[in-house]
Amino acid sequence: MIRRVDWTRHPHVRTGDQLTTGERAADRAVRVMGSWAFLAGQTVLIVGWIILNLIGLVAHWDEYPFILLNLAFSTQAAYAAPLILLAARRQNQRADEMQRDDLTADQASLALLRKIAAHLNIDTAA
Repeated sequence: MIRRVDWTRHPHVRTGDQLTTGERAADRAVRVMGSWAFLAGQTVLIVGWIILNLIGLVAHWDEYPFILLNLAFSTQAAYAAPLILLAARRQNQRADEMQRDDLTADQASLALLRKIAAHLNIDTAA
């Protein structure tokens, strides 16, 4: 029987309950903000905002040059930048954890190969 390996998760990278609340929140926020659905939804919202304010079917709550819309963009950017930095930091942490695990595995493999070479009387000085 062939065992299926899940390559999406590294066994020695912290996930789920091992993460702090802030790390989980940052990962979730970046996953949402970095999606096509978020981009499409924001585009629909912006186009709708502009159309409603230009046509004036409702009331002109934010007339051209759309100062309130610019304020919303500035606020979003003020929150998005730190989230992007948090996501980059989390990615670096994951890479470090994977690198430490790879180093441990490499050192164990090297020790095993040296044992095998010694058992076979092979010179490993070179």
